[in-house]
Order: sequence, then C-alpha cells, then structure tokens
Amino acid sequence: MGQFFKFLFASCLGTILAGLVLGFIMVSVVGGMVAAAEETKPVSANSVIEFKFNQAIPERTNNLEMNPFDVKNQYILGLQDYIKSIERAKADDDIKGIFLNLEFGGTGLATASALREALLDFKESGKFIIAYSKYYTQGAYYLGSVADKVYINPVGNVDLHGLSAMVPFYKELLDNIGVEMKVFYAGKFKSATEPFRRYDMSDESKLQLREFLDPAFDEFLQEIATSRGKTVAELRPLIDDLLIRTPDDAVRYGLVDGVAYYDEIQAELRTRIGLEDKDKIPAIQFADYYKATKPSLDLSINNKVAIVYAEGAINMGEGEPGEVADEQYVKILQKIREDDKVKAIVMRVNSPGGSPVASENIWRELELSKAAGKKVVVSMGDYAASGGYYIACGADKIYAENNTLTGSIGVFMMLPNTHELMADKIGMTFDTVKTTRNSQGLNTYFDLSDAEVAYLNGNIESTYALFKKRVAAGRNMTLDQVEEVAQGRVWSGADGKRVGLVDEIGGLNEAIVAAAEMAGLDEYRTSEYPAVKEPLQLLLEEITGEEKSITHKLMQQEMGEFYPHYK
Repeated sequence: MGQFFKFLFASCLGTILAGLVLGFIMVSVVGGMVAAAEETKPVSANSVIEFKFNQAIPERTNNLEMNPFDVKNQYILGLQDYIKSIERAKADDDIKGIFLNLEFGGTGLATASALREALLDFKESGKFIIAYSKYYTQGAYYLGSVADKVYINPVGNVDLHGLSAMVPFYKELLDNIGVEMKVFYAGKFKSATEPFRRYDMSDESKLQLREFLDPAFDEFLQEIATSRGKTVAELRPLIDDLLIRTPDDAVRYGLVDGVAYYDEIQAELRTRIGLEDKDKIPAIQFADYYKATKPSLDLSINNKVAIVYAEGAINMGEGEPGEVADEQYVKILQKIREDDKVKAIVMRVNSPGGSPVASENIWRELELSKAAGKKVVVSMGDYAASGGYYIACGADKIYAENNTLTGSIGVFMMLPNTHELMADKIGMTFDTVKTTRNSQGLNTYFDLSDAEVAYLNGNIESTYALFKKRVAAGRNMTLDQVEEVAQGRVWSGADGKRVGLVDEIGGLNEAIVAAAEMAGLDEYRTSEYPAVKEPLQLLLEEITGEEKSITHKLMQQEMGEFYPHYK
C-alpha cells in the first residue's frame, strides 16, 4: 500500500510540475507577444511612411472582431487615426513622403474619399507621394491617383469598370425547395426583402440605386481626372470600352506614369530621400507612426467632447467589437451623460441598421443626453441607414459625406414557412394540442393564420409610424414631409441634405468643431468610446476563460473571409 501511495504521489507531482512548466511557457510566450505588440518604434530622420491597403479599415482603431493569433495584425488602424497620422506627417520634418503600397484592399466610398482628401492635403506640404501596385483594384487606384507618380507591375493591370450594385435573388431557389418566405414591410423602397419575394429588382429599387451610384461615379471620375490632368470625357470611354488592358495601355492613356518592379520603386524612394543604392530605406508603417507620434492627453483641460463610434450592425445585447449593441451603448451614453466634464457628444455612425428595439434604446439615451444639456452632433460615415438613421435623427446637427448612404426610413420582417419542405420533400410532420387558435406561436412550420398576419402587419406599421415620428421630431418636419422622403428609400449624403435629412456635408472633424462651438467651448479635449481591447489582451482572457473559446478564434482564422457568412 505504501508503494502505491508513493507512485500516486510521484504521478500527481509530475502532472503538477508539467502543468506549471507549460503554464510558465504559455505566459512567457504570450507576454513576449504582448511586449512586441506594444513596442513603439522610433521615427528616424528622412523616413517614408508606408501605407499597405490590404485590409478593411474600421472607423476606430481595432474596433472590429480580430484574431489574436494573427501576430502580424495586432493593431489595425482606424480611419480617423489614419487621418490624424497623415495630418501629423505633413508637419513632421522627419517624414519626407508617403509610399502607397496598394494591394487588394477595399473600403466604402466615404472612407476612401476621406483618406484621399487627407492625402491631397498632405501633398500641399511639398512632400512626395509614390503609388505602386501589382494590380490596381478600382478602390486602390482611386487612392493611388493622388500620387505624384503612379507605377504598376509589368504584369499588373488597372481595373476600372465603374460602380454597380448586384443583388442575388433567392425566390426561385426557395420555391424549388418548398420554402415560402412570409414578408412584411413598410415602404415601397425598402428593398432588403426583395430577394426573398421577387425574382428581380423592383423599379423603385433600381431608381434609388441609380440615383445613388450615378453621382458617386461622377465624383469618382472627376477626382481621378483632376489628379491625373485629364478630363472626365477622356476617362469615360477608357472605362466604358475597357481599353486599359495592359500596363502599357495604362501608361499610354496617362493613368499611370510607368511600369516597374518593386525593387525599382525602392530605388526611386532612395533617390528621393538622398540615399545610396545599398542604403536601407527608413520606412515605417502607418500604425507604428501613429503610436510613435500620438500626443498625450492634456488632462488640465476639463471640458470634453465625447466621440462615440457607432460602427456595425445594431443589435440587442452586449455585442462584440465592430457591432452596435444596445446594452453596451446605453451604458456608454449613461456614463457620458453623468460626466459633468463632457459638454457635447459626437456620434460617428457607420451602420446599415438592425434591430428597431436596440435603435430605440440608443435613441432614448441620446435624447436624455440632450435633456441633460449636452449638445449632440452626428457624423455619418459610409452609411447611416435604417436603424443607423434612427439613432442619428434626433441630433442637434447631422453631418454626412457626399457619398454617404443614408435614409432607408422603413421597417421589415421575414418569417419562412417550411411546411412543404418538411412534409413533402423530407417527410417530417408536426401535430399540436392547442388552448387557443394561435397558441403554437409564430413558427416556421405552420402557415400563418389571418390573425397572425394582421398581428405582424400591425407590428410593422406601428414601428414604421414610430420611426417617422422620431424623424419628424428630430428634423422639425411634418409626418407628411417625412413620408415623402421615407418609404425605405436610400439617399446619398448630398441628396439627404437636399431633402432635409442632413444638415451639412463634412467629416468627423467638422462635426467635432461644430459640437464644440454649439457647446460654447473655446478649449476642449476629446474622449473616445467604446473602449477597445488589444487582440493579445483578448487572447489572455480566452486562455483564462473570460472570453470566447480559442476554438472560435481558430475557426475564424481557418475560414478567413467566409467566417462572417458562417457566423
């Protein structure tokens, strides 16, 4: 028996020691990763900032669902911090130019326009911008066209084809498998339900898309033409007839300045900053430059303007990064409302909408903030539509970009009826014992009764009426005036201003200045919400069981761009 306990103790001790060693190794590895991620790289003299346009750009730095195992992308710079970095680089004697190393990145029209405007402002300093790409996507070329010199790989291309909207329709597929989608909506322009109830776009849907895309493309062409010393009339046939078929075509028609390999671009950068052939270029990534030059907060300034980033779909609950969840945002706005130092709130909305309940809850908190004496200004990004406009409509002032997509004042609900699929295709049936005619509740098997149809229609109409009431009160419009611009119709920022849904065309900086002026502030500092966590911090929380499972993150890494669809 003594021998048994001796071996048992030895085994337990070995297990404990192994666990301690593995834990120590894990903590050391993760600690090293954290230290490496937090390391601030110094800015050398004669530096070039490199901008790699190869991933989505959030509104706020790291305000999106990130993969903590992706060590290379632990700091994803947001749009506003890009703009601040470009502004600082313009006046920084250590920065000689910007290298736009453009890959396959894509972003919204308003985001791309704001970045481009910041780059144009940078050029006024006399510093250079060089653009290079193996293959220019349309968005990459739009940014790259601001450069002093635009280069392309010898086997690359410039893919300019115009703007379009392509919508998939599922109605015939649903018919084939025996699923009928019960659709309830308010607003003839509320086209989100069309793929489930039609085989093609309605005339209303085509009209609103055409009226959004045509001016956006006109602006796109005009800005490129101006930068490249061309006219819109010269550019249009190149795009309509797809005449840019080779890199030499791009040079011949004046869209790029030369065909070159990457090493030749590096040689030109050395020449521009006065280096010898074998000298290493002092290059720094934008994220590193932002961290190195980020100014410290002046805590001696008491008055604050709170910037709240409402980015992503609007949902109920606590939510995730890159999502506008009502419980989280209600807490944020309550905290801001109770902070006597905060005199104004700027809500940066970049959302396609979502839950009407969550939208109402966030709208309510903004109204309470106004009642507490705080000025509320909204700044719209790529889109502020449906629920995104709901939370914006009560603001004291609304700013939008020319090509912001906004409006979509309407409501919809969908419920599939799978009776035919289950009974006739699969052979599965259900039976019930009920205490009332509708006690089985809304479900996907039994067809809706007349009472249930009336119930859902009443719910939709009630929500739509409340939405219009909120807009009417916020925009000082009558309900009839709101109805004329509502019905689910989307508008560009420019058209939104024309029909009364927007006050001014401008970006976040203009909205902040306006909020400060409205609050009577000569001196103020800004504070940003929601708080964002570093990816490695999230990893530590996952290891200790405080956040989602590691399996979840590994699946996200494996599935890549398909993960959001799986989710």
